[in-house]
Amino acid sequence: MHIIGHRGASRDRPENTLSAFEEAFHQGADAIEFDTYQHDDTILVFHDRYLHRTTNGQGRFKDSSLADLRHLDAGHGQTIPLLSEALLCIPADAWCNIEIKSLRDTQQWLEQLDKAITSARVSADRLLISSFNHHWLTDIKHHRPYLTIGALTASYTRNSIVDATAISASTLHVALDVITPEYVRDAHNAGLKVYVYTVDGHLDMLELESWGVDGIFTNVPAFARHVLHDEPHPALYHG
Repeated sequence: MHIIGHRGASRDRPENTLSAFEEAFHQGADAIEFDTYQHDDTILVFHDRYLHRTTNGQGRFKDSSLADLRHLDAGHGQTIPLLSEALLCIPADAWCNIEIKSLRDTQQWLEQLDKAITSARVSADRLLISSFNHHWLTDIKHHRPYLTIGALTASYTRNSIVDATAISASTLHVALDVITPEYVRDAHNAGLKVYVYTVDGHLDMLELESWGVDGIFTNVPAFARHVLHDEPHPALYHG
């Protein structure tokens, strides 16, 4: 079962920052997940619509200039990363999940993605593109069939599995509160891998592993490795 750092190692570092991504891999994560906004002529790593929760800024993300956003403190002196900077954090044996929070123009977004991939010298097969907006994913898959896409859902319905297969998704990302062993079985029977968010408790980790879940998004990668692989770690989470 893959251990995916949710916005990096976000219990120990400011979420969605380069520090959080580097720490996640230091803690033994197989992959990282982060959120992105399309902004002007680039893609930035950020989660919220508003700035105040995770930065020293105020107001809406989309109302700020790129220069102003890049000067904000995202915690402990960290800045809001460019997508290309985030991709540089990925070790050769790891991968990442890019979740799209905002997309204004698909063709422009794909060009920006191509530039980030080239700049970071990372291969596209190490990227998983996901979103709750399946129209965006459909458009992306149409223009870049080789990209791997993942369908996000917060509900437990057979339709979510049907919808994911209809858009040629490879993975289904499901909320912890609604996942069941039957859901995992049905998704696997449809050819989908199942990733569950957000999983920080040891009993949940063990139960999901027993159900055959393919990966978990967690804020505590070191703790997940300890629970799932019995590996001690200096950053071990005891919560």
